[in-house]
Amino acid sequence: MSTASDKETPMIRVTCVADADGRLTFDLPLPASDGRPHLLLKARPRTGAPDPAERRLSLEAAAGGRVRAVLEPLPALEEGRWDAFLVREPDAGTEQLASGPLDLRVLVDGARVDRPSPVAVRIPYRAVDGFLAVRAWLRTAHAEAGRIDVGDRATTVAARLHGAALGEGAVVRLRGRNTGAERTVRPAADEDGRDFRFTVEHAELTGGDGAGVRYWDVHVLPATGAAPVRVGRVLDDVADRKQSFAYPAARTGGRLVRPYYTVDNDLSFEVSDPS
Repeated sequence: MSTASDKETPMIRVTCVADADGRLTFDLPLPASDGRPHLLLKARPRTGAPDPAERRLSLEAAAGGRVRAVLEPLPALEEGRWDAFLVREPDAGTEQLASGPLDLRVLVDGARVDRPSPVAVRIPYRAVDGFLAVRAWLRTAHAEAGRIDVGDRATTVAARLHGAALGEGAVVRLRGRNTGAERTVRPAADEDGRDFRFTVEHAELTGGDGAGVRYWDVHVLPATGAAPVRVGRVLDDVADRKQSFAYPAARTGGRLVRPYYTVDNDLSFEVSDPS
């Protein structure tokens, strides 16, 4: 990523605290100055996308020889990964910031709080290189996956809708990635139209026009003609779920079927051959 303007400058470690309203507070061990320093959050570039978005946060004097920046809940960050930098003066270069302690306790039970539309989420995390980053999601609606039970013949998923509710004609759709294959199942919804469950028969993902499909992406269509809502898990303190949440594979017709989370924490199914 970006390098410090002065290679000899010691890496600055940032502490970050999240609150229940979605506010993030960043503290840096940096004496206050008249140079108008600020913390820069910069979105990582995406293929084919225009110049990455930036968010500049003023750094104000805090106790103990530190400075503080606050990222308010609104406006929401665009969906993606944002890296944190220090800019000591308006025309100075950027210094990438290392991750110190992260207090994310209030995010652990975030799925229990109903979210209005649009659903905006941000999770600070320590990147693999030790730098501080923020993972953000911004969606019109979101279906938060909960318990996932993998059986011999089928997998049952519990989920809750945020920013929408199930209505007449609601279905869960599994679509073969980069193919035209599609499967639909009827969800069983609670009275509030928000909590629901659905069961995927493994054999449905390995035969017919889906015989050559390796990945099936899961959406819920809350009502007839409604836009699809991605099923995933983002409403807690885990920024990257793919490697930390692993589910067993079930053998079906000589193939293996397993649910998994993508790099965007979205729920999908993988079909593979036994090794």
